[in-house]
Order: sequence, then structure tokens, then C-alpha cells
Amino acid sequence: MNIRNVIQALRSAALLTAAAACIPLYAYGQAYPTKPVTVYIGFAAGATTDLSARALGEGLEKILGVTFVMESKPGATATVATGAVARAKPDGYTLGVVSTGVLTIRPHIMRLNYDPLKDLIPLAQYSHYIGALTVRGDAPYKSVDDFVTYAKAHPGISYTSSGLYSQQQLAAELFRQCKSLDFIHVPTKGGAEANALLLGNHADFTAGAGQHIQFVRQGKMRMLVLFNTDKRDPEFPNVPTMKEIGCQDAPALGYLVIAPKGTPESVTQKLGDAIHKVVAGPDFQKALVRMEIPYDYKDQRQLEKEVPIEYQFFKTFLAKMGVKPE
Repeated sequence: MNIRNVIQALRSAALLTAAAACIPLYAYGQAYPTKPVTVYIGFAAGATTDLSARALGEGLEKILGVTFVMESKPGATATVATGAVARAKPDGYTLGVVSTGVLTIRPHIMRLNYDPLKDLIPLAQYSHYIGALTVRGDAPYKSVDDFVTYAKAHPGISYTSSGLYSQQQLAAELFRQCKSLDFIHVPTKGGAEANALLLGNHADFTAGAGQHIQFVRQGKMRMLVLFNTDKRDPEFPNVPTMKEIGCQDAPALGYLVIAPKGTPESVTQKLGDAIHKVVAGPDFQKALVRMEIPYDYKDQRQLEKEVPIEYQFFKTFLAKMGVKPE
């Protein structure tokens, strides 16, 4: 074999090697998924995040044809689950369902074992958490103006929230600053406890945590101002938004599906399309109605634009409050 033939043979071998290297990647993206997918849920069993995540998993199983293993992994306001996803192999077989707050709020409060903007992919959002300044149904104040007048005359009134530095508590803090009021915050472990303290007359109002809606419908509670939204709720058209009363609002936190950074685009695209199909479908929509949480879909492209903006908002706001990561 002369030198020209040797060179040609080497070139052919190199081309075949390169082509072979590309085949698994292409096949991988086309074949996904071929085995069960584990989904870490950042909140306790029975919470709306947990219940909605399981409904999502059932829908994804039907579309993608594999089992979605839903594993509750609560702790440190969903940062335990988020850290587990961030450390997982980026192959599409480990996902998480958490709150947007693990990317936008918690990094400014606690030291984390993940970088919220570099280690994770926000695949999709399908709902957002509800907040409102909510009082007992027998409270003497019928409107937000009545409430502000009462609060000015009674400095130090107390309120509950679903947790310290939750989006509801931060919205209540913005309301307090806006109206120059004096509140005492009573953080709890979740919406059920926050509502129980209000109904038991152990607090003057709650910042709302989703579960308050059922009590509003029963007449046991009354909403005075909506938090974390730009528009009124059609079911409660007489309740104004923060913007309407001249106050800055805190961004709404969403029910968020996440994946490890580095997950192939072919996989994230397939997952994103499947998630959208599930959450826009009638079965999941009925589940949202049962859980009394709103449908609010955002795709990966939207989230990658919005999350850094919200991250910066909470960073600035919490710094002004004197909060530092611990």
C-alpha cells in the first residue's frame, strides 16, 4: 500500500469513528425515555405541590410510556429536593417539582449546595402560589381601607404566613412598608397551620397560602388584597390587587419542574412538550380545580428570561430587609 492509500485509509477510519461517536447521542435523544424517571417533590405528601406533581407524573407516564417514580423529598423549603436534582446525572432520568422560590428567594437566605442560575434547568411552570391579605369572616374591617385605618390605630397587630421569607410574607412586608404600618409576623410550617391560627383568633390576619380559599368560600375568612398577581380573580372580583392600591407587589412563585444543567436539549425539548400536553389537558385541568390552584403555564424559554429577573428582585429586597445567607 503506497503512502497515498495509507492516508486515505486513515481519513476513512477517522470519518467512521466520528460518525460512530455521533450515533449514540442521536439515538439517545430519539429513544428517551427508555427506563423509569425519578421525580423529587420538594414538599410533604398531601401538599398541593405534591398532589399536582403526582397528577403530572400520571399524565407523563401515558405520553412517554415509562414509569415516573414520584418521591417526596421535603426539607429546607424544597432546597433538599432541588440540591438532589442539581447533583444528579444530567440524562433526563432525575427531575424535580419545587417552587420557583428555591431559585429566586432561598439563595439570599441560606447557603446552598447548588447555584440556582447555573446548576439547574427550569423546564416548565404549570401553576403559581396564591396569596392574599386575609382576615376572619367576622372581622370588623370590610375593605382594605378599613383595615389600614384599624392597623394604624392598633400598631403591632399580628399575622401568619406559610413560612419565614415565603412569597406571602414578603408581599405582606411590601404592604406594610407601602402603608407605613407595624406588624408582628408569626411564621408557621405551612398554610394549614397559618389558617388555623387565624381561625382560632391567635392572629389578626394571614398572608394567605392557597388553602385559605376554601375558608373564604365558606364565609369564615375574607380577602382584602390579592398578593402576587397583576389581575383580579374572576371568582372574587371585588378584591383589589396590590398594584391597584398603589403598592409594589412581590413576583408570584410558580410550581416548577426542574432538571439538572447539562441535560441534552433533545431531552429537555421532549420533556417540555410532554409536560405542556399534560398540563393543558382536561384531566390535569380538573385536578387543578379540585386543588384550587390556578393554571399558569410557562415554558423553558420564558422561565430562563424571568427567573434571573426575579432572582435579582428578591436579592435587592431581602438585602434592604437586612437578610443575609446563613
